Amino acid sequence: MLSLSKQADYALLALAYLARVEEGRLVNAREIALKFDLPAELLAKILQRLARADLLVSTPGPTGGYRLARSARSISVGAIVVAVDGPPALVPCLRSDHNDCEQSRHCTIQRPLARLNQRIFQMLERVSLAEISADDPEENRIALSEACEYRPLAPTT
Repeated sequence: MLSLSKQADYALLALAYLARVEEGRLVNAREIALKFDLPAELLAKILQRLARADLLVSTPGPTGGYRLARSARSISVGAIVVAVDGPPALVPCLRSDHNDCEQSRHCTIQRPLARLNQRIFQMLERVSLAEISADDPEENRIALSEACEYRPLAPTT
């Protein structure tokens, strides 16, 4: 079944937390790790990856920490997942780094699965960090239902 990696889950928790703190406040990895009972070292590595992807700004030093690089409305869940895990792939043959499927010469479902994979990624791109970090559960429900609305894709060649 399709699921987010543990690292992507931690990234979403951390960024949702940062989206809720007062603007301009720096938050260190330890604070976030304590808040959600996450492994601090792993979270620090994830936050560094998010900073390299220009989703966070990292300020070094004893009073340093992290803050969002831009508004939560302009950061998509898709961008977060890609920064942590790379592009999502329903099946291994859709991963650019792992294309040694024994069935590739005879496969009749790779292209349809690629289109489905593209739709899932587009859905992730349509949901913003602001929407998943909203305090109002109804706002979250509406945002997710809108992201899941069917929108036909142009055929791929």
